[in-house]
Formats: sequence, C-alpha cells, structure tokens
Amino acid sequence: MNDMKKMLFSLLVLMASVTGIQAQSLYKTVYDKATAVINNPASSDEEIQINQFKVTALNYITMMVQKRGLKKDSYFYDSQAVNLQSFVTDFQVNLEKARKISPAKRLEILKIYTDACKFNPMFKDTDKERVNCYVEDKHTLTPFCLDTDWEKAYDQATTLSKAALK
Repeated sequence: MNDMKKMLFSLLVLMASVTGIQAQSLYKTVYDKATAVINNPASSDEEIQINQFKVTALNYITMMVQKRGLKKDSYFYDSQAVNLQSFVTDFQVNLEKARKISPAKRLEILKIYTDACKFNPMFKDTDKERVNCYVEDKHTLTPFCLDTDWEKAYDQATTLSKAALK
C-alpha cells in the first residue's frame, strides 16, 4: 500500500509541475469533478477512493503522452476521460446488478472489467508495478490497470457485461 501511495503522490506532483499541456474541456471536467469529490470533507471513503483512481488514471495518461513525446489532440484526451468515467460508473452499476443475481455473476462482471483493462493497453508500459498498482491492491474498489485505452476497454466491457447480465 505504501508503494501505491508513493506512486500516487509522484503522479500528482508530476501533474502539478506540468505546464505544457492544455487541459481539454471534457478531460478537465472529469478531472475537476473527481478532484472536487476527493477534496470534499463530506465525501465518503468509497467516493474518495473511486475518484482518486480517476485522477491517477488521467494523470498517468498525461504523463505517458509527455514522457513519450506523443502528439495528441483534444479529442484523444476528452475521449479517454469520458470513457474512463463511463467505464467506472458502469462497472459500479453492473457489479451491483450482478451481486443481486449471485456471487458467481459478481465475479464474472469483475473479470469482464478487469480483463477489459488488461487486454486494451494504451502505451504498453513495461513498468508493471506502476500500471498494476490498483490491480494488486486487494482493498480497492477500482481494480483496474492504469495503462488502458479507456475507449476500447469501455466498448469491450459494455458488450460483454450486457450479455452476461441477460
């Protein structure tokens, strides 16, 4: 857990020091809303944990684009942010639906979403400790890989979860 906290702190410091990237409108909205939940004293531990993942995932995307010198337009950032938001929200909703059906169905939905992250990498980052810090944390509500193409993962998880919950 300490390694994850160190990584989160490092990503937040990096994001705070980055001035070269223009925050995109939808990206900025998702980021700002997640940050507001984290900083709201009335937020529950669950809300904070879920939104901390969103902030970390968005910071990871920005960091990797800059680290690799990639040129990405506003559509890229906005699409990743909106699909990340939708992915996490649908995961929570579908996990609750599955829980009401059976423990086995809950595990099936969990696997669908974790596999969608694992099999749709964005950067093919070799630092597995960093990208899997949430996957390895057995107490997290968001057991997802940071190195994820959220648009592809969302499409895959949506299709498979609809079929699984029929």
